[in-house]
Amino acid sequence: MSSMTGRERIARILRREPVDRIGLFEHFWGDTLRKWRAEGHIGESEDLATHFGFDMGVAWCFNMVARLDFTPEVVDETEDTILTRDGNGAVLRRHKLHDATPEHVDFAVHDRATWEDLVRPHLTPDRKRINFEAYRNAKAHNAELERFFCWGGVNVFEMMHPVCGHEHMLVGMALDPDWVRDMADVYSDLTIALMEILFAEEGRPDGIWFYEDMGFKNRPFMSPAMYREIIQPAHKKTIDFVHSLDLPVIMHSCGFVEPLVPGMIEAGIDCLQVIEVKAGMDPVRIKRETDDAVVLFGGMDARNLVANDIDAIRRELTEKIPLLKQNSGYILHSDHSIPTTTEYATYRFFVDEGLRLGTY
Repeated sequence: MSSMTGRERIARILRREPVDRIGLFEHFWGDTLRKWRAEGHIGESEDLATHFGFDMGVAWCFNMVARLDFTPEVVDETEDTILTRDGNGAVLRRHKLHDATPEHVDFAVHDRATWEDLVRPHLTPDRKRINFEAYRNAKAHNAELERFFCWGGVNVFEMMHPVCGHEHMLVGMALDPDWVRDMADVYSDLTIALMEILFAEEGRPDGIWFYEDMGFKNRPFMSPAMYREIIQPAHKKTIDFVHSLDLPVIMHSCGFVEPLVPGMIEAGIDCLQVIEVKAGMDPVRIKRETDDAVVLFGGMDARNLVANDIDAIRRELTEKIPLLKQNSGYILHSDHSIPTTTEYATYRFFVDEGLRLGTY
Protein backbone atom coordinates (compact mmCIF):
# COMPACT_ATOMS: atom_id res chain seq x y z
CA MET A 1 0.00 0.00 0.00
CA SER A 2 1.42 3.39 -0.99
CA SER A 3 2.25 5.97 1.66
CA MET A 4 -0.70 7.93 3.04
CA THR A 5 -1.07 11.41 4.44
CA GLY A 6 -1.63 11.70 8.16
CA ARG A 7 -5.19 12.79 7.51
CA GLU A 8 -5.92 9.74 5.38
CA ARG A 9 -4.15 7.39 7.78
CA ILE A 10 -5.94 8.44 10.98
CA ALA A 11 -9.32 8.65 9.24
CA ARG A 12 -8.88 5.08 8.00
CA ILE A 13 -7.64 3.81 11.38
CA LEU A 14 -10.68 5.29 13.12
CA ARG A 15 -12.85 3.42 10.59
CA ARG A 16 -10.76 0.23 11.00
CA GLU A 17 -9.75 0.26 7.33
CA PRO A 18 -6.37 -0.96 5.99
CA VAL A 19 -3.46 1.47 6.29
CA ASP A 20 0.25 1.54 5.50
CA ARG A 21 1.33 1.85 9.15
CA ILE A 22 0.00 2.60 12.62
CA GLY A 23 -0.72 6.24 13.47
CA LEU A 24 1.59 8.54 15.45
CA PHE A 25 1.01 11.40 17.88
CA GLU A 26 2.36 12.57 21.24
CA HIS A 27 1.97 15.10 24.04
CA PHE A 28 5.02 16.81 25.60
CA TRP A 29 5.72 18.87 28.69
CA GLY A 30 6.31 22.51 27.83
CA ASP A 31 10.05 22.59 28.46
CA THR A 32 10.90 19.45 26.46
CA LEU A 33 10.98 21.28 23.13
CA ARG A 34 13.10 24.05 24.64
CA LYS A 35 15.60 21.53 26.00
CA TRP A 36 15.91 19.59 22.74
CA ARG A 37 16.32 22.82 20.77
CA ALA A 38 19.05 23.98 23.14
CA GLU A 39 20.82 20.65 22.57
CA GLY A 40 20.66 21.17 18.81
CA HIS A 41 18.32 18.30 17.95
CA ILE A 42 15.45 20.46 16.67
CA GLY A 43 15.71 23.69 14.70
CA GLU A 44 14.51 27.01 16.12
CA SER A 45 11.77 27.26 13.49
CA GLU A 46 10.78 23.58 13.70
CA ASP A 47 8.08 22.12 15.93
CA LEU A 48 7.87 18.64 17.42
CA ALA A 49 4.92 17.52 15.27
CA THR A 50 6.76 18.31 12.04
CA HIS A 51 10.11 16.99 13.24
CA PHE A 52 8.73 13.57 14.17
CA GLY A 53 6.08 13.41 11.46
CA PHE A 54 2.95 13.26 13.59
CA ASP A 55 -0.27 12.36 11.82
CA MET A 56 -2.57 14.59 13.83
CA GLY A 57 -3.16 18.06 15.19
CA VAL A 58 -5.55 19.33 17.84
CA ALA A 59 -6.92 22.77 18.75
CA TRP A 60 -8.45 23.79 22.07
CA CYS A 61 -10.70 26.79 21.61
CA PHE A 62 -13.57 26.74 24.17
CA ASN A 63 -13.58 28.59 27.49
CA MET A 64 -16.01 26.85 29.83
CA VAL A 65 -15.38 28.90 32.97
CA ALA A 66 -18.62 30.18 34.49
CA ARG A 67 -17.81 33.91 34.73
CA LEU A 68 -16.06 35.02 31.56
CA ASP A 69 -15.69 38.58 32.89
CA PHE A 70 -13.81 37.47 36.03
CA THR A 71 -10.09 38.24 36.17
CA PRO A 72 -8.29 35.35 37.90
CA GLU A 73 -6.82 36.40 41.24
CA VAL A 74 -3.37 35.24 42.31
CA VAL A 75 -3.70 34.08 45.91
CA ASP A 76 -0.15 32.79 46.32
CA GLU A 77 2.86 32.08 44.11
CA THR A 78 6.15 30.21 44.45
CA GLU A 79 8.95 29.47 42.01
CA ASP A 80 7.22 26.26 40.89
CA THR A 81 3.51 26.78 41.56
CA ILE A 82 0.78 29.40 41.39
CA LEU A 83 -2.43 29.48 43.45
CA THR A 84 -5.34 31.30 41.79
CA ARG A 85 -9.06 31.91 42.24
CA ASP A 86 -10.87 31.57 38.92
CA GLY A 87 -14.20 32.45 37.37
CA ASN A 88 -15.76 29.28 38.78
CA GLY A 89 -14.99 30.49 42.31
CA ALA A 90 -12.40 27.71 42.64
CA VAL A 91 -8.99 28.13 44.27
CA LEU A 92 -6.54 25.82 42.47
CA ARG A 93 -2.77 25.32 42.66
CA ARG A 94 -1.07 24.62 39.33
CA HIS A 95 2.49 23.65 38.47
CA LYS A 96 4.22 26.21 36.27
CA LEU A 97 6.56 23.88 34.38
CA HIS A 98 4.27 21.13 33.13
CA ASP A 99 0.62 20.29 32.64
CA ALA A 100 -0.82 18.28 35.50
CA THR A 101 -4.11 18.01 37.34
CA PRO A 102 -4.29 21.11 39.56
CA GLU A 103 -4.39 20.71 43.32
CA HIS A 104 -7.85 21.35 44.73
CA VAL A 105 -7.64 23.93 47.54
CA ASP A 106 -11.11 25.47 47.91
CA PHE A 107 -14.42 25.70 46.05
CA ALA A 108 -17.31 28.14 46.28
CA VAL A 109 -19.58 25.46 44.78
CA HIS A 110 -20.04 22.43 47.02
CA ASP A 111 -23.70 21.44 46.62
CA ARG A 112 -26.79 21.92 44.48
CA ALA A 113 -27.69 25.29 46.04
CA THR A 114 -24.28 26.89 45.41
CA TRP A 115 -24.20 25.42 41.87
CA GLU A 116 -27.61 26.88 41.06
CA ASP A 117 -26.74 30.25 42.61
CA LEU A 118 -23.12 30.83 41.56
CA VAL A 119 -22.43 28.94 38.32
CA ARG A 120 -25.45 27.55 36.47
CA PRO A 121 -26.88 30.97 35.43
CA HIS A 122 -23.57 31.92 33.74
CA LEU A 123 -23.29 28.82 31.52
CA THR A 124 -24.77 30.25 28.33
CA PRO A 125 -23.47 29.74 24.77
CA ASP A 126 -21.81 33.14 24.51
CA ARG A 127 -19.65 33.64 21.41
CA LYS A 128 -16.95 35.00 23.70
CA ARG A 129 -16.43 31.42 24.87
CA ILE A 130 -15.04 30.47 21.45
CA ASN A 131 -11.57 31.34 20.15
CA PHE A 132 -12.55 31.37 16.48
CA GLU A 133 -9.12 32.54 15.36
CA ALA A 134 -7.24 29.74 17.12
CA TYR A 135 -9.53 27.13 15.56
CA ARG A 136 -9.36 28.74 12.10
CA ASN A 137 -5.58 28.97 12.13
CA ALA A 138 -5.06 25.43 13.45
CA LYS A 139 -7.53 24.01 10.94
CA ALA A 140 -5.74 25.71 8.05
CA HIS A 141 -2.29 24.74 9.34
CA ASN A 142 -3.19 21.06 9.68
CA ALA A 143 -4.92 21.03 6.29
CA GLU A 144 -1.76 22.45 4.70
CA LEU A 145 0.32 19.69 6.30
CA GLU A 146 -2.32 17.05 5.51
CA ARG A 147 -2.75 16.06 9.15
CA PHE A 148 -5.94 14.76 10.73
CA PHE A 149 -7.35 17.77 12.60
CA CYS A 150 -9.28 17.44 15.85
CA TRP A 151 -11.30 19.92 17.84
CA GLY A 152 -10.09 19.23 21.37
CA GLY A 153 -11.74 19.94 24.69
CA VAL A 154 -13.04 18.50 27.91
CA ASN A 155 -16.31 16.68 28.35
CA VAL A 156 -18.66 16.91 31.35
CA PHE A 157 -16.60 15.12 34.04
CA GLU A 158 -13.66 17.44 33.37
CA MET A 159 -15.97 20.47 33.41
CA MET A 160 -17.62 19.62 36.72
CA HIS A 161 -14.67 18.93 38.98
CA PRO A 162 -12.98 22.32 38.32
CA VAL A 163 -16.21 23.89 39.61
CA CYS A 164 -16.82 21.87 42.78
CA GLY A 165 -13.80 19.59 43.16
CA HIS A 166 -13.62 15.82 42.88
CA GLU A 167 -14.64 15.29 46.51
CA HIS A 168 -17.84 17.35 46.37
CA MET A 169 -18.70 15.93 42.94
CA LEU A 170 -18.19 12.30 43.93
CA VAL A 171 -20.03 12.68 47.23
CA GLY A 172 -22.77 14.39 45.24
CA MET A 173 -22.97 11.38 42.91
CA ALA A 174 -23.74 9.23 45.95
CA LEU A 175 -25.94 11.58 47.98
CA ASP A 176 -27.53 13.91 45.42
CA PRO A 177 -27.15 12.30 41.99
CA ASP A 178 -29.78 14.58 40.46
CA TRP A 179 -27.50 17.58 41.17
CA VAL A 180 -24.54 16.00 39.37
CA ARG A 181 -26.80 14.84 36.54
CA ASP A 182 -27.98 18.43 36.15
CA MET A 183 -24.40 19.70 35.97
CA ALA A 184 -23.56 17.07 33.35
CA ASP A 185 -26.69 17.94 31.38
CA VAL A 186 -25.98 21.68 31.42
CA TYR A 187 -22.36 21.21 30.31
CA SER A 188 -23.25 18.76 27.54
CA ASP A 189 -25.88 21.16 26.18
CA LEU A 190 -23.41 24.05 26.34
CA THR A 191 -20.73 22.03 24.52
CA ILE A 192 -23.12 21.11 21.71
CA ALA A 193 -24.39 24.69 21.36
CA LEU A 194 -20.85 26.05 21.09
CA MET A 195 -19.86 23.38 18.56
CA GLU A 196 -22.88 24.29 16.44
CA ILE A 197 -21.81 27.94 16.40
CA LEU A 198 -18.15 27.22 15.67
CA PHE A 199 -18.60 24.60 12.98
CA ALA A 200 -21.33 26.59 11.18
CA GLU A 201 -18.92 29.51 10.81
CA GLU A 202 -15.51 27.85 10.47
CA GLY A 203 -16.27 24.37 9.14
CA ARG A 204 -16.04 20.98 10.73
CA PRO A 205 -12.82 19.34 11.93
CA ASP A 206 -11.85 15.80 10.95
CA GLY A 207 -12.65 14.48 14.40
CA ILE A 208 -13.49 15.33 18.01
CA TRP A 209 -11.13 14.64 20.89
CA PHE A 210 -12.74 14.77 24.34
CA TYR A 211 -10.52 14.80 27.44
CA GLU A 212 -12.11 13.13 30.45
CA ASP A 213 -9.84 11.89 33.29
CA MET A 214 -12.09 9.46 35.13
CA GLY A 215 -9.62 7.32 37.06
CA PHE A 216 -6.61 7.24 39.33
CA LYS A 217 -4.23 4.39 40.17
CA ASN A 218 -5.92 0.97 40.00
CA ARG A 219 -9.43 2.46 40.42
CA PRO A 220 -11.88 4.57 38.44
CA PHE A 221 -13.46 7.52 40.23
CA MET A 222 -16.86 5.81 40.11
CA SER A 223 -18.42 2.41 39.64
CA PRO A 224 -19.57 1.29 36.19
CA ALA A 225 -23.16 1.50 37.45
CA MET A 226 -22.67 5.07 38.62
CA TYR A 227 -21.01 5.97 35.32
CA ARG A 228 -23.96 4.60 33.37
CA GLU A 229 -26.49 6.31 35.61
CA ILE A 230 -24.97 9.80 35.87
CA ILE A 231 -22.20 10.45 33.33
CA GLN A 232 -22.98 8.20 30.38
CA PRO A 233 -26.20 10.03 29.34
CA ALA A 234 -24.24 13.27 28.89
CA HIS A 235 -21.45 11.45 27.06
CA LYS A 236 -23.98 9.80 24.76
CA LYS A 237 -25.67 13.14 24.06
CA THR A 238 -22.43 14.84 23.02
CA ILE A 239 -21.18 11.80 21.08
CA ASP A 240 -24.51 11.36 19.29
CA PHE A 241 -24.28 15.00 18.21
CA VAL A 242 -20.74 14.51 16.90
CA HIS A 243 -21.75 11.36 15.05
CA SER A 244 -24.67 13.28 13.50
CA LEU A 245 -21.95 15.40 11.84
CA ASP A 246 -20.33 12.19 10.57
CA LEU A 247 -17.26 12.74 12.75
CA PRO A 248 -15.41 10.19 14.92
CA VAL A 249 -14.86 10.61 18.67
CA ILE A 250 -11.59 10.02 20.50
CA MET A 251 -11.90 10.00 24.28
CA HIS A 252 -8.88 10.54 26.52
CA SER A 253 -8.89 9.34 30.09
CA CYS A 254 -5.93 9.16 32.42
CA GLY A 255 -6.04 6.69 35.29
CA PHE A 256 -7.46 3.18 35.56
CA VAL A 257 -10.74 3.25 33.67
CA GLU A 258 -10.97 -0.31 32.29
CA PRO A 259 -14.17 -1.02 34.28
CA LEU A 260 -15.78 2.01 32.60
CA VAL A 261 -14.68 1.16 29.05
CA PRO A 262 -17.73 -0.98 28.18
CA GLY A 263 -19.97 1.91 29.18
CA MET A 264 -17.86 4.37 27.20
CA ILE A 265 -18.19 2.11 24.15
CA GLU A 266 -21.96 2.00 24.72
CA ALA A 267 -21.90 5.82 24.78
CA GLY A 268 -20.36 5.67 21.31
CA ILE A 269 -16.64 6.43 21.53
CA ASP A 270 -14.64 5.36 18.49
CA CYS A 271 -11.19 5.51 20.07
CA LEU A 272 -9.80 5.23 23.63
CA GLN A 273 -6.69 7.23 24.60
CA VAL A 274 -4.26 7.35 26.63
CA ILE A 275 -4.43 3.89 28.33
CA GLU A 276 -2.20 4.60 31.34
CA VAL A 277 -0.04 1.57 32.09
CA LYS A 278 1.30 2.95 35.37
CA ALA A 279 -2.29 3.26 36.62
CA GLY A 280 -2.96 -0.41 35.84
CA MET A 281 -4.25 -0.24 32.25
CA ASP A 282 -3.20 -2.83 29.66
CA PRO A 283 -3.94 -2.10 25.98
CA VAL A 284 -3.50 -5.73 24.93
CA ARG A 285 -6.01 -6.87 27.57
CA ILE A 286 -8.46 -4.14 26.53
CA LYS A 287 -8.13 -5.12 22.87
CA ARG A 288 -8.90 -8.72 23.75
CA GLU A 289 -11.74 -8.02 26.19
CA THR A 290 -13.50 -5.47 23.97
CA ASP A 291 -13.18 -7.70 20.90
CA ASP A 292 -11.75 -4.80 18.89
CA ALA A 293 -14.85 -2.66 19.53
CA VAL A 294 -12.74 0.47 19.94
CA VAL A 295 -9.54 1.84 18.38
CA LEU A 296 -6.68 2.07 20.90
CA PHE A 297 -4.35 5.06 21.14
CA GLY A 298 -1.41 5.04 23.57
CA GLY A 299 -0.67 2.45 26.24
CA MET A 300 3.14 2.63 26.07
CA ASP A 301 4.69 3.03 29.53
CA ALA A 302 6.14 6.54 29.81
CA ARG A 303 8.27 5.44 32.78
CA ASN A 304 10.57 3.65 30.33
CA LEU A 305 10.94 6.88 28.35
CA VAL A 306 11.56 8.90 31.51
CA ALA A 307 14.24 6.40 32.57
CA ASN A 308 15.77 6.37 29.05
CA ASP A 309 15.67 2.58 29.22
CA ILE A 310 16.10 1.60 25.56
CA ASP A 311 15.96 -2.13 26.28
CA ALA A 312 12.66 -1.79 28.15
CA ILE A 313 11.23 0.39 25.37
CA ARG A 314 12.28 -2.12 22.72
CA ARG A 315 10.82 -4.99 24.75
CA GLU A 316 7.47 -3.24 25.29
CA LEU A 317 7.12 -2.18 21.66
CA THR A 318 7.99 -5.70 20.48
CA GLU A 319 5.48 -7.29 22.85
CA LYS A 320 2.59 -4.92 22.15
CA ILE A 321 2.65 -3.46 18.66
CA PRO A 322 2.31 -6.68 16.61
CA LEU A 323 -0.87 -7.42 18.57
CA LEU A 324 -2.24 -3.88 18.78
CA LYS A 325 -1.82 -3.16 15.08
CA GLN A 326 -4.02 -6.09 14.08
CA ASN A 327 -7.19 -5.02 12.24
CA SER A 328 -5.79 -1.52 11.63
CA GLY A 329 -6.80 -0.15 15.03
CA TYR A 330 -3.82 1.46 16.76
CA ILE A 331 -2.15 4.88 17.14
CA LEU A 332 1.26 5.07 18.84
CA HIS A 333 1.57 7.36 21.89
CA SER A 334 3.07 7.11 25.36
CA ASP A 335 0.67 6.57 28.26
CA HIS A 336 1.04 10.17 29.40
CA SER A 337 3.40 12.80 27.99
CA ILE A 338 7.13 13.27 27.43
CA PRO A 339 9.02 15.25 30.10
CA THR A 340 12.39 16.99 30.02
CA THR A 341 14.09 13.97 31.62
CA THR A 342 13.54 12.00 28.40
CA GLU A 343 16.55 12.30 26.12
CA TYR A 344 16.00 13.13 22.46
CA ALA A 345 17.69 9.91 21.34
CA THR A 346 15.33 7.91 23.56
CA TYR A 347 12.20 9.39 22.05
CA ARG A 348 13.68 9.16 18.54
CA PHE A 349 14.22 5.43 19.11
CA PHE A 350 10.67 5.03 20.46
CA VAL A 351 9.19 6.58 17.29
CA ASP A 352 11.48 4.85 14.79
CA GLU A 353 11.19 1.39 16.33
CA GLY A 354 7.47 1.78 16.95
CA LEU A 355 6.76 2.69 13.34
CA ARG A 356 9.08 -0.03 12.06
CA LEU A 357 7.10 -2.61 14.03
CA GLY A 358 3.85 -0.89 13.11
CA THR A 359 4.30 -0.94 9.34
CA TYR A 360 1.96 -3.28 7.47
